Amino acid sequence: MFQSKLPVGVLPAAIALVLSLAFAPGAAAQEDPEAPAPEVALSPVPAGAPTVAGAASRADDDNFMLLREAARQNDDARANAIASRLPVTNYLLASYVDYYRLKPRLRDAIQDEVLQVLRRHEGTAVAEQLRAEWLMELGKRREWNTFEREAGTLAQSGSLPIRCYALLAKAERGERVADEARALLKTPAGYGDACGALIAQLVANGQFTEADLLTQLRLAGLDNASGPARRAAVLLGLPETRATQAVDLPAVAMARGIGNSRAERELYLVAVGRMARTTLRLAVAGLEKNSAQLTAEERAIGWANVALAASIVLAPEAHAYWDRANGAPLSDFQMQWKTRMALRRGDWKTVRATIESMPPALRADSTWVYWLGRAHQGEGRPAEARAQWQSIAGQTTFYTQLAQEELGNQVVAPPPIAPITAAELAQATANQSLQRAIKFYDLRLRAEGNREWSWGLRNLSERQLLAAAELARRNELLDRMVETSLRTRTELSYDQRFPAPHLDVLRPTAQGLSLDKAWVYGLIRQESRFIRDARSGVGASGLMQVMPATGKWVAAKIGLNNFVTSMLNDLHVNITLGANYMTMVLNNFEGSQVLATAAYNAGPSRSRTWRSRLDAPMEGAIFVETIPFTETRGYVRNVMANATNYASIFEGKPQSLKARLGTITPRPSTSVLD
Repeated sequence: MFQSKLPVGVLPAAIALVLSLAFAPGAAAQEDPEAPAPEVALSPVPAGAPTVAGAASRADDDNFMLLREAARQNDDARANAIASRLPVTNYLLASYVDYYRLKPRLRDAIQDEVLQVLRRHEGTAVAEQLRAEWLMELGKRREWNTFEREAGTLAQSGSLPIRCYALLAKAERGERVADEARALLKTPAGYGDACGALIAQLVANGQFTEADLLTQLRLAGLDNASGPARRAAVLLGLPETRATQAVDLPAVAMARGIGNSRAERELYLVAVGRMARTTLRLAVAGLEKNSAQLTAEERAIGWANVALAASIVLAPEAHAYWDRANGAPLSDFQMQWKTRMALRRGDWKTVRATIESMPPALRADSTWVYWLGRAHQGEGRPAEARAQWQSIAGQTTFYTQLAQEELGNQVVAPPPIAPITAAELAQATANQSLQRAIKFYDLRLRAEGNREWSWGLRNLSERQLLAAAELARRNELLDRMVETSLRTRTELSYDQRFPAPHLDVLRPTAQGLSLDKAWVYGLIRQESRFIRDARSGVGASGLMQVMPATGKWVAAKIGLNNFVTSMLNDLHVNITLGANYMTMVLNNFEGSQVLATAAYNAGPSRSRTWRSRLDAPMEGAIFVETIPFTETRGYVRNVMANATNYASIFEGKPQSLKARLGTITPRPSTSVLD
């Protein structure tokens, strides 16, 4: 989405109706722990009741929406009353009636009631959702027998808290789970009470040492997670207020001094890292002042914290800080930024060494496979480089496209797939999870629809996935079509993966602006997945996710009188405003699609700032990989890969992603956008 003011070209005025999308349900209110749970019998609803999405009456759908809201508010009596008005045998969402009826009192529900619903709807998305919520309650109550009997695959693939509870159950029995816990506990911001309890238990039974707690304290500082930092500090024998200060008030913590114990010194280093995020100079000064009181490893840890902060703002001195951090234990996040800064310097030896030191799961990411290949190439080992690239070569994503090009192959759209047959489409239509998903989309409950749709795709063959994607297309669910088709590995349908709807509107707009329509479609695909009435959490609207203030500014520039925000949901208005803005930022950045794409997502001023950090021309792929914002980095990757694929379709000839990325020069640009 673009968040800056912008100018534009031409367009007929049109006013669209405001179409609001209901996204993920909000968190339910906390129920009164003193209130007794009323005894309510659950209505039996067959899991496989045959029906179709349009069979229910509008009254049933209205009642269902009321039931959902009552459940969200933990209003047990109201939920039960509304549920009793809904059909139990021929309503497509009957399984959710059971779920919403039980949800308000799940915390105090009798086990047999929960099991009754789970068994009735076993193998469905709603049963898995209920199971996950119930496991959280069982974990809080330490009812491990039931937890372990019901957890199944969620013990390994569920949410982080559920996986922590699964390990906690074993740890309380005395099983050795420290290694599994270390591999799991890397993101303190998502721990919650479950992971906190796991850490405390591992300390209590001697499986976690002081070194483990110091690691957790360090990770909490890097993650800006004061709660986990406090818990780690208490287990280390420190006042929890000291940890809060180190994370939230680093200047106060640094002024307190370095302390005497190893734990106190680690807190000081956390404060140095937090200070470096706001005032790099003060963090460096504090670390240098107290350097003599630190061990060699502690000094390295401090410089790693400083180096990370310097890297995130692309400060030129980051390289020197990483050199001083040699020997420090690095988090995954730090490893990636150390690698990125080595890329900017062309230090292939450090790129290779740092990637090879990454944990296996991180090292296997296509990003680091590609750059490890480049490091081998840079160090004169072409055979090793080719082996890396061949392991990920493909034609759809950013790094697989780049790997293909390193192997001498450009992006070429594959031939069309064999048409989906009537029998294949009928099988997809009969999939009840997909039916329920379509019903949810009709009710504008996109989060529930997406969950059901994903559930319905489990264990499908490639042809079945393609048929499901065709079903999505026929229901005007282009985002589901794209996501479903992307799951195939050998039979690739570019018609499904890279659709070009509304070409009659976009083509003349792009031609009039001399704008690359492949790039426009690449951006739309990333922005909205072709959901015409998409709305972001910050209010961006429509196919091209135009912000209200931006739309108003553009409308004034192009002479669109009487503009109102609801016009952003008009197809013509949205495309014209977005396309004209793309043209403006492109011109403002001397034709660099990389810089213009970054500007569309993060704003022109940020894109110019990142460019200003260059002191020499830089390869486009390296510039993209070192964009400081995680969201914008992924956004630019995806848009540029999308555009290359679209160009291969529109032009019918091989395309080069590397050529599209080009070289980013340090020349500053004069902007009229901010």
